Amino acid sequence: MVSDRDVRIGIGGIAIESSTFSPLLSTRENFSILRGEEIAASYPYFENGIFEGRDDVTWLGTLKARSIPGGPVDAASYQAMKGELLERLEQALPLDGFFFDIHGAMSVVGMDDAEGDLVSAIREAVGPGCVISAGMDLHGNVSEVLVGAVDIVTAYRQAPHVDAMETKARAVRNLLMLLDEDIRPHRAWARVPVLLPGERTSTFWEPGKTVYGKLTESEAVDGVLDASLWVGYVWADQPRASATTVVTGTDSDAIAAEAEKISRCYWDARQAFDFGVPVGDADWTIDQALSLNQKSVIISDSGDNPTAGGAGDIPLMVERLLARPEFASGERTAIVAAVPNAEAVTTAMTAGEGAEVTVTIGGVNDPVNGYSLELSGTVYSIYENDPVGSDIVVIKSGGVHVIVPSRRKPYHHIREFENLRLNPKDHDITVVKIGYLEPELKEAASSAFLALTPGAVNQDIPALPFERLQRPIYPLDPEMSEPELTPRIFGPIG
Repeated sequence: MVSDRDVRIGIGGIAIESSTFSPLLSTRENFSILRGEEIAASYPYFENGIFEGRDDVTWLGTLKARSIPGGPVDAASYQAMKGELLERLEQALPLDGFFFDIHGAMSVVGMDDAEGDLVSAIREAVGPGCVISAGMDLHGNVSEVLVGAVDIVTAYRQAPHVDAMETKARAVRNLLMLLDEDIRPHRAWARVPVLLPGERTSTFWEPGKTVYGKLTESEAVDGVLDASLWVGYVWADQPRASATTVVTGTDSDAIAAEAEKISRCYWDARQAFDFGVPVGDADWTIDQALSLNQKSVIISDSGDNPTAGGAGDIPLMVERLLARPEFASGERTAIVAAVPNAEAVTTAMTAGEGAEVTVTIGGVNDPVNGYSLELSGTVYSIYENDPVGSDIVVIKSGGVHVIVPSRRKPYHHIREFENLRLNPKDHDITVVKIGYLEPELKEAASSAFLALTPGAVNQDIPALPFERLQRPIYPLDPEMSEPELTPRIFGPIG
């Protein structure tokens, strides 16, 4: 125990979800980086550097890097961020604990397990006496290396991730609990050979709602401290990619039993997971939306979804909408959010609002899966210095309002449309490059559809060019035999 003095806890991590199928590399410039005291200040559950009244804890920030999803991180960028984190960590030593804040699905060029590599280096630096607690996205791929290096790990329990900050706070509470009670727990890790996209495994509908709802039952078992289930990240062609269960506790028999029970529950439900809205190709979703004859129908352009790692600049939905006479003429109206192109933004901003322009969009971020499209129209609106998209313009062609940011930007909130003098409720169709709808968009949608479109994160999982997955795995091997789900037990560290 360390209660006789102030507790010293470090914080750090590198967080990104990155598709190995994306040709767009992620670099250091894509990351927002916090250092030192900035890190604790970024969490809503810290108040003036104090977590839930614990004024006996000194929080020592190292480096916290975070990026919107994208392609693999280039090796030099990863090594630079890792090197700075470790340098700052060395300066903070000695530490009683470390909060490892990651996503869990980072891909680095030439590396199969980036989070495992990073946490192993952190463990080597802090030593076996330091307690490490990790908080992760449920779409992370959790390796044995990672679980062997941390004392306790927990994951989001809702998708969409409305509990992201709640989970990070839980990870910090777990860390403090282990320190206060002088516990070094066991971990039960089980790989579940299922790899499904988040769009089919939301916890907002069945069977995900029930499967994840049962985690609290496992945590109520004596000797269990945390029970977590990862769906995994499907667009990573790596041996570690799969669903995973980790149960942490003081009773190795109890955590083994609960880990196997959770894993079996997920395996048994695998064939029942499905999309939460009607799905079809791009033209089918547009047909369905028009047949409803109502405003505020939202279509997800799922294959080019930047929030899953897609490059985000395939102009398919713009092309398909403008191929319809009712949209080309302006009789019906739509929003497409968004197709990034910095050169098009410069052209439109130079011309100014109300000017007629012809620009080219698409084919820059993803020249492999995508293509370019010439777009002519009026500069409808301009929004400068967005923290994610930088300068943004809307080009109105017929009745289609194409949002063109300088950099990739997902659209999740109505205010982001309002910044551009747009609102889905005023238009027949709004296309967003996303998978399942975030809560605010779901509430705004009169109806919703998911378009099965091309891109680096397309939903045809068996058709993806996997070469390095551990096989067999569902759904690539739908007739595979029942797997062995007995967990591996990791003993206490230190």
